[in-house]
Amino acid sequence: MSRKPLLVALALLAAAAGGGVLIARDAVRSATLVAPPATSIVYDRNGAFLTQIGNVSRGDGRVDYGYWPLAQIPERVARATLILEDRRFSAHPGVDPRAVLRAVWNNLISGRRIEGASTIAMQVARMQAPAPRSLLNKVREAAAAVAIVAANGHEATLAHYLRLAPYGLGSHGIAHAARFYFDKPVDDLSWAQVALLAAIPQSPGRMNVTRESGLRLAVTRARYAISQLEREGALDTAQAEMARRELAAMRPLTAKRRPETLHLALRYERLAREGRVRAASPDDPRIHATIDLAIERDAAQLARRYLSIFRNAGARQVAVMVAERGSNAVIADVGSADYDDPRAGAFDFTRVARSPGSTLKPFIYALALERGALKPTDLLDDIPEGASGVANADGLYLGPMTARQALANSRNVPATNLLRRVGLEANFDFFHELGLHNLDAPAERFGVSMAIGALPTRLEDLMRAYAALADDGVMNGLSFARDELKPPPRRVMSVDAARLVTSFLADPQARLPSFPRYGPLEYPFAVAVKTGTSQNYRDAWTLAFSRDYIVGVWLGRGDASGMRALAGANSAARLAHAVMTRLHGARPGDIARDAFAPPPGRIAVDLCRADAGAACAQTLREWVKPEDLAAAPATAAAHVEDAAGESAALVIATPEHNMHVWRNPEQPEGLNRLALKLAGSAGAAQIVWIVDGAPFAVAQGDETVFWPMTPGAHRIQARLALAPVSSRPVRVTVE
Repeated sequence: MSRKPLLVALALLAAAAGGGVLIARDAVRSATLVAPPATSIVYDRNGAFLTQIGNVSRGDGRVDYGYWPLAQIPERVARATLILEDRRFSAHPGVDPRAVLRAVWNNLISGRRIEGASTIAMQVARMQAPAPRSLLNKVREAAAAVAIVAANGHEATLAHYLRLAPYGLGSHGIAHAARFYFDKPVDDLSWAQVALLAAIPQSPGRMNVTRESGLRLAVTRARYAISQLEREGALDTAQAEMARRELAAMRPLTAKRRPETLHLALRYERLAREGRVRAASPDDPRIHATIDLAIERDAAQLARRYLSIFRNAGARQVAVMVAERGSNAVIADVGSADYDDPRAGAFDFTRVARSPGSTLKPFIYALALERGALKPTDLLDDIPEGASGVANADGLYLGPMTARQALANSRNVPATNLLRRVGLEANFDFFHELGLHNLDAPAERFGVSMAIGALPTRLEDLMRAYAALADDGVMNGLSFARDELKPPPRRVMSVDAARLVTSFLADPQARLPSFPRYGPLEYPFAVAVKTGTSQNYRDAWTLAFSRDYIVGVWLGRGDASGMRALAGANSAARLAHAVMTRLHGARPGDIARDAFAPPPGRIAVDLCRADAGAACAQTLREWVKPEDLAAAPATAAAHVEDAAGESAALVIATPEHNMHVWRNPEQPEGLNRLALKLAGSAGAAQIVWIVDGAPFAVAQGDETVFWPMTPGAHRIQARLALAPVSSRPVRVTVE
């Protein structure tokens, strides 16, 4: 024998030995069980599917979902999986020699590859380290499989397979698949459902159970699994027959789809990646959102409807947010009219900084009240002198007015003067404390124009600040999920300042003359509302809160160009009104006896101008401290009420105070009548209606009384017949 063949043979043996050593070393390294992080499914507050947050592959950009761990393997899942994937799982060390020999023989007989011999452990090895199919890689998988079972045991290996296995449509792991397809925990799956899922990993693409063809393939394999399990005694004849009937009745499963407002899904993905919203537990990676998809759909539909009305005036985009008052749980979050809209629809306008117009004014007044620089009885000048070049939006000046009137009328001049009085830096810092900006810039950069829109902010920041105003001055942030990391609540303004500003914003009488009665700023229940319009009508805003909800609306254009005379009060306010009344279920004609809590330690007085004389044709309700009453620049009407509101047990709903009505001379005399009705209901209590100081009628508390109108000025009041309780008198002028 020559030396050359011998050397070749020795070299081959050495290479084989070396290769074996390398394969063995790789196998030992592969023995550790690894899995991608578990991904979350997000559900709305009622359990409806909202979105999934997936793992994005760095290589090909593929998005995968699932990988939920199993705290314990349900027996049904283990049996159905092993009957299809690895019958002798417990009897071999990770590689099944019988299966290998059977596969080799069958493939040789058929002349092509018709059968594989991959065990559960080999599939785990392949899923942990994917590689092209080849004989060498098959050997590596086998070696890794033996190492995995030796290092971790059979049960842990099976549990890991059930965490990694693909179940179609990007779903990995049977626990995730159970939630994704059947919306139930894996422990609650029936035999038919378990068998169907166990069938899918063999060919997830072909067995797409949301399609008829894929479902048929999966059901066929599931029926085979049920038959084999029945033969082995895992389930009796009755159970097997029930499973077959359930499989036969199955129709293609509904694929889970994101809501139309894609911005909502992207928000939760961002919140999850930032760690701000969390899953319920490591074994249950679901996120329970505060969103109510039914309300979300209603808000989106209303937003599109009103945007279509305003398109002719140049509006192109809209955003709406709704939160529950108290918890600050966000129940609707509409980022744009349509994500696919080429006119900047992909922007989430709840998160885009825009000019806020006059929406920051309530906080200027709150800070002034807080610092003692303003009292509710102070008069503020709405005059051109000293206005520093600032003008009102309507080009008019209304002269001296109370703080309530100045804010309710959204006058620019009093607001900028008040901001200057308290200080630029103090207001700038207060806006930062409220989360309205995060700018590292001097306050002088924005100047007094901060009061009228120079300081950019976002709708979600305004929602948070107005929630603090509604929550008696406590900043608690917005909630987007049941399990959420939030900073602790903190007080940003006193209860007194918050409630006073709320009363300013909720007073429809104080809005006159800038905003007429019965427009979109007035509701059939108590609502504090503020509008804003940026320069050249680039942005229209409305923020409103009732006892139950906070609503924020923005309307504008993605390119920040101007609209045509679309102000907050005639556009965004209409949409906010529609959303708020839909939330409350209010119907036309409804009037609720409703009011915000008064500031503690103050008394309510009806003020009129000092030069009005004894008649005082028009009064304005104000909350003042007793020690400030004597210094008020107006005279108090006879009616005084403390913060408990006891003397206001009766409230006249109609007619309204200072109403002006005209008799119709063409109508019969008997039809010229005015309805007298109380707000809410006084139940079975007897009410005496007093007109011009004389009793007119006795009626039940929930009864409507009709008074024949006579020309002139009249004073109408309601009193309890058997108790010293009366309503606030209302004045009516009949022409």
